[in-house]
Amino acid sequence: MGHLAVLLFLLGSLGALAERCEMPEVDSKLVEMLGQHLLPWMEQLSQEKLNPSIYVGLRLSSLQAKGKEALYLHSLKLHYQQSLLGSASSDGDDNSNFQAKPTMGQLALYLLALRANCEFVGGHKGDRLVSQLKRFLEDEKRAIGHNHKGHPHTSYYQYGLAILALCVHQKRVHNSVVGKLLHAVEHDHPLHQGHLSVDTAAMAGLAFTCLERSNLNPEQRERITLAIRTVRENILRAQTPEGYFGNIYSTPLAMQLLMTSSVSRVGLGTACQKARAALLAGLQDGAFQNALMISQLLPALNHKSYVDLISPDCLATRALLEPATETHLQTQVPEYIRVMLKVSSVLPPYKHSIPVPAGSSLEDVLNKAQELGRFTYETQASLSGPYLISVMGKKVGKREFWQLLQAPDTPLLQGIADYRPKDGETIELRLVSW
Repeated sequence: MGHLAVLLFLLGSLGALAERCEMPEVDSKLVEMLGQHLLPWMEQLSQEKLNPSIYVGLRLSSLQAKGKEALYLHSLKLHYQQSLLGSASSDGDDNSNFQAKPTMGQLALYLLALRANCEFVGGHKGDRLVSQLKRFLEDEKRAIGHNHKGHPHTSYYQYGLAILALCVHQKRVHNSVVGKLLHAVEHDHPLHQGHLSVDTAAMAGLAFTCLERSNLNPEQRERITLAIRTVRENILRAQTPEGYFGNIYSTPLAMQLLMTSSVSRVGLGTACQKARAALLAGLQDGAFQNALMISQLLPALNHKSYVDLISPDCLATRALLEPATETHLQTQVPEYIRVMLKVSSVLPPYKHSIPVPAGSSLEDVLNKAQELGRFTYETQASLSGPYLISVMGKKVGKREFWQLLQAPDTPLLQGIADYRPKDGETIELRLVSW
């Protein structure tokens, strides 16, 4: 065989090995069961419970909730427009209006929700939404600093989400704003406690992919393309032996990003197949109960990503989602378990065994501990559920959070409303810096 023939053979072999990230069709019953978890959340229309991510996830899924979807979007519009107008017309001392003002991440998700309904922001109210989100980004850019020594007030995750939200609405942000996120990726800043934060990296990659496809920042195109490749390779390197990218809850966003890749890569398809198998196993084990996590997984199961909101298909056929059939079980005396609750970040340290019914959430454990006395805690509502801001009177400071640990040192992947401790388990609440 001549040299040319050998070369062509080798190139052909490499081409055959190069793969794309595909998500073969998933059992419709499994997807339906996942979607049914969102229906009760769509009935919670109070300001603190509204979550634009739920609407986005459903619109990018293979499911539809018909009238509930329309009512939910209407409620989102009322809340976000009123809170924006309220915060704009009030003085800075009005605490109620300040509390109602959406965060950068919430506002970005709301813009994604509008785009999921094939709407572009426009008009006076729409322009104010865009201006507010751009102001958020400018504030974060200043916090990071010209020398990149600082940190965003929120996170690089929300920073990337905000750029993505503006991008799908064809709203250009300044090169200097995009440059901060590019620098973070180029210098491995999407880290959490020394490890790659896969969901943060994936969100940055989705934002860059949107910018690349929309050609909104052409002067930075080369850096953007390279950053997408860097994020993709970092995520693939973060795959665990079980198949997850990072962990089970960061895998859906990672899959969204990997599926947007227009470049084939050796091993990419195999890695995605392994992740898909791990996700399906987790689904069958009931690992997905949190509305935010479900809303990120549903698009991936439908081979969609947030980047598809550049040009959403609002006429796509989607199966009607019906509520789950209730099964009436005989009333039984609840079995009780004991969970050891430990707080060592306060003086004196707290450590007590808390009795709760089997199947209780960690939040139930905290409530019971508070009821028994000598323990107090406070939470703040967030899109992923209640978030601990104070334990035993110790409030989180700047760049601090209360970490949930299964003793001795295993971080919990779920929040207090979703995690269900087992009998005899020790849970520690530890104040840590990041």
